[in-house]
Amino acid sequence: MTDRKTVLITGASAGIGAAVARMAAKRGYDVGVGYRSDETGARAVAADVAAAGGRAVLLPGDISDPSVIPGVFETFHAALGPLDALINNAGIVDVAARVEDMDAARLTRMFTTNLTSAFLMAGQAVRRMGTHHGGAGGVIVNISSVAARLASGGQYVDYAASKAGMDVLTKGLSDEVAGQGIRVAGVRPGIIDTLIHAKGGEADRADRIGPMVPMGRKGAAEEVAQAVLWLMSDSASYVSGTNIDVAGGR
Repeated sequence: MTDRKTVLITGASAGIGAAVARMAAKRGYDVGVGYRSDETGARAVAADVAAAGGRAVLLPGDISDPSVIPGVFETFHAALGPLDALINNAGIVDVAARVEDMDAARLTRMFTTNLTSAFLMAGQAVRRMGTHHGGAGGVIVNISSVAARLASGGQYVDYAASKAGMDVLTKGLSDEVAGQGIRVAGVRPGIIDTLIHAKGGEADRADRIGPMVPMGRKGAAEEVAQAVLWLMSDSASYVSGTNIDVAGGR
């Protein structure tokens, strides 16, 4: 038996998700490392969790496919036991484009991965953590983006819209489950030094835009993780239905 808490993190093989996983392990969590294709990265994160004294379980699967999601939770529970926290972090960005040039395939991919999967993951978590389902309560943290309020015109309006939807999920779900022992909050990163920029075809974006942020620099994934871990902690026991911007004043 262990008195460590448990957390399931989607998109945990790199970037913000990996930083949250490593920090959570150091603060007493066993970690479910969700990932789609980067097994090497996921195994490295799991090894770091173990080195910090935690248990880790690899949770492979493309959660943009709804049929995959129940199995992710079943594997998590079999390995680590009851769920205490869910971090909805998995997300994609596409190459910069204007709305007039976006097609249905791009939009379907964006919203299915970034928003539909977060709804379905949250639903599964509530059915496990909610006191009305026999659970002990818990925390859901949704990783949004300051793009949700900046809109990213001329670049990624679809990405921004998917994150705005995530903010609505945060508020609406928090209202639904506040009486069931579950807090729901969000973190909105700004220009953070991760590989997501390269996946959008702009590997130098963080370096290029960082100096234009009010604080004059790009952020680190660990700085976002600090906010996530605070929201997961008892120190945030009266915080729900809101977002923390980690964006250097942007």
